Amino acid sequence: MPSAINAAVAQQTAAGSVPSTTIGTTEGAGGGTGGIYSAIISRNQPIISVKEKTYEELHKKCLEKNILYEDPDFPPNESSLFYSQKSPVKFEWKRPREICENPRFIIGGANRTDICQGELGNCWFLAAIACLTLNKKLLCRVIPHDQSFIQNYAGIFHFQFWRYGDWVDVVIDDCLPTYNNQLVFTKSSQRNEFWSALLEKAYAKLHGSYEALKGGNTTEAMEDFTGGVTEFYEIKDAPKDIYKIMKHAIDRGSLMASSIDDDLGFCYGSAPRSNIGELIARMVKNQENAQMSQPTVDYQGMDERPAWTIVPMQYETRMSCGLVKGHAYSVTAVEEVLFKGEKIRLVRLRNPWGQVEWNGAWSDKSEEWNSVNEAEKIRLQHKVVEDGEFWMSFQDFMRYFTKLEICNLTPDTLEVDKFQTWTVSVNEGRWVRGCSAGGCRNYPDTFWTNPQYRLKLLEEDDDPEDEEVVCSFLVALMQKNRRKERKLGANLYTIGFAIYEMHGTKHHLQKDFFLYNASKARSKTYINMREISERFRLPPSEYVIIPSTYDPHQEGEFILRVFSEKRSLSEEVENMIEAERPLPIIFVSDRANSNKELTADENAGKDGEKTQADEKKVSAARWISSLLVFFQRSSTKAHEESEEQKQFRNIFRQIAGDDMEINAEELRNVLNNVVKKHKDLRSEGFELESCRSMIALMDTDGSGKINFDEFRHLWDKIKSWQKIFKRYDTDHSGTINSYEMRNAVNDAGFRLNNQLYDIITMRYADKNMNIDFDSFICCFVRLDAMFRAFHAFDKDGDGIIKLNVLEWLQLTLYA
Repeated sequence: MPSAINAAVAQQTAAGSVPSTTIGTTEGAGGGTGGIYSAIISRNQPIISVKEKTYEELHKKCLEKNILYEDPDFPPNESSLFYSQKSPVKFEWKRPREICENPRFIIGGANRTDICQGELGNCWFLAAIACLTLNKKLLCRVIPHDQSFIQNYAGIFHFQFWRYGDWVDVVIDDCLPTYNNQLVFTKSSQRNEFWSALLEKAYAKLHGSYEALKGGNTTEAMEDFTGGVTEFYEIKDAPKDIYKIMKHAIDRGSLMASSIDDDLGFCYGSAPRSNIGELIARMVKNQENAQMSQPTVDYQGMDERPAWTIVPMQYETRMSCGLVKGHAYSVTAVEEVLFKGEKIRLVRLRNPWGQVEWNGAWSDKSEEWNSVNEAEKIRLQHKVVEDGEFWMSFQDFMRYFTKLEICNLTPDTLEVDKFQTWTVSVNEGRWVRGCSAGGCRNYPDTFWTNPQYRLKLLEEDDDPEDEEVVCSFLVALMQKNRRKERKLGANLYTIGFAIYEMHGTKHHLQKDFFLYNASKARSKTYINMREISERFRLPPSEYVIIPSTYDPHQEGEFILRVFSEKRSLSEEVENMIEAERPLPIIFVSDRANSNKELTADENAGKDGEKTQADEKKVSAARWISSLLVFFQRSSTKAHEESEEQKQFRNIFRQIAGDDMEINAEELRNVLNNVVKKHKDLRSEGFELESCRSMIALMDTDGSGKINFDEFRHLWDKIKSWQKIFKRYDTDHSGTINSYEMRNAVNDAGFRLNNQLYDIITMRYADKNMNIDFDSFICCFVRLDAMFRAFHAFDKDGDGIIKLNVLEWLQLTLYA
């Protein structure tokens, strides 16, 4: 079940309409990274087969060829049904024309009584559908009504859902799973009506399979139907004016649902472990019993005969009062009725099963209705029929139900006697393990690495009755794609957020800020739901929102929405991408002259009897010793350094040989010998590829080798980077934690944004999120080289370069 963690616990360590995207075959919009790594992802796009076509194109093609549409990516087989195990029963996929005579898409308008739950634990989804039918404008958006089994029928249908900021069009065929010619999952109360079954299929395709719909929160589907924002209430802790809140929500078109937790700690918001085989076997038995008990009425030739609905017997538990624990109900009306001279508050609910109702006061057949006049009964649509819908008193509602969810089309829906336009900002983000998945405040070493979003509240509320100078806003944090990834073992993370006041900085806030500053507001709990939202009232100022999972190292994508009554600004806190003094490598003399000078230097002192190979062997130990001196000294007097440099030049000449240049292999041997003798630096040495990168960084003439001046320049860089590495290698393990790379990169003079830090982690960290010395140096070499190359090409300094294909390939291949 959704488990909440109180935000106080997580502070213990602290002192309008969008153009729709078509999903012709697979989920596209909202299913990726949302443009976070566009430069990386776009390079692979030509490799991906693009099969998506619009509903209109596919429909027209089927009509022209006189064929019925078959969906290639949600085929009529078991892969579309279950992912955890195989079904013990073979389902038969049939089109509506094969199930009954004269099938219809919608009969007499789509309404809440058209929905009956089948053998799948998705009452949360069906409760949301029932709510949707109460708002005709929303209903027509989700279910385009220009579809039919009669006119221009081609076996193809489409539905629209809101997915993380975009409206997507999901195209399906009309093959539906059946057993004994009965629909297995959602069905209508009328056997020949199919809009609800096809809507469920489209939603199952959006999430990968029917099984993915098992267990969930009604808020998920309600938001996917509206793009609205949900507020969640524990009824025992609900505000005193909860009835007024519910009344205003209904009046303004909000979708609302409620549920009852069971005694075992399960609530309908989770996906309980269940054996698919047992579930299907129970379904088969139920259907056989139902067929045996069907009344002997001849429905031959009748268009609107009833569907035999079987009450699921999974993990919902029926109580003696008729209500069901672990089950979701739609809240379809909130009214007052005059009863014996006194106004009584009533709530109308609907069971998605299409049967099994409340049997207490104000139920269909209760005596209370005898004291209500006919006009009031008509106004309240009171009916004595077993259709799953019933009235109950507000007092009983508060007594029996445990959770209430309200999906507002705009946040002002619940504000009493107010109606205004809210502004909304949407930010997409990602928690990356080892880089930006820092967990909550209980983990101060990593909390600061979470994505940060600046919120600037510019104007106070226009409320003459409120003396406080405050800005009202609502923050909603939603994790993405976790349901679709269930088949890969994904579950909902426990998420929450904190809000801090900040001033005068646009840079990513560091660890110390959070150690010495308390949050100004935060989510009440960390909870494992798809979305968590909260209302706040804070003075006009600048703030930063930190969304996080409760535990660190949990990788996933999210969307952060901020609704505000007045003008505000919300954006991700990003550093400017820059490097300190990215100067080109320019030496006084060219390589040839430098080499000649080195060759001629002290030539008379050379022993002619020794070969070049012998010379290298003899001088290797001396050079390594000299390098160690360089490694250990941070500063020397000018004349001492000059003398040392002279000695170093002579040794370089002896190692390099006649060409006075070092290639990658020679550089690797030298560096690894130095590292090996440096006892306080635990490292296995440099890989050849790292040394090739170093050569490429310092190579000024494209020879693939470096001379003495270039090597000295490289050595200075390695020395400075080695000091940074040792600073963060606090346990002397020879590695640093990937979370520390943000500080290390900053210390080296590079300023990067969050996406680049994520890429560094993915590219250079090992499975334990550690970066060794070789990878560390290789990363810095590449950063230095790429900054240097960019500035060399950026002639006019506008931050934009233009490369032809030869220049681009030269730059990327030799790096």
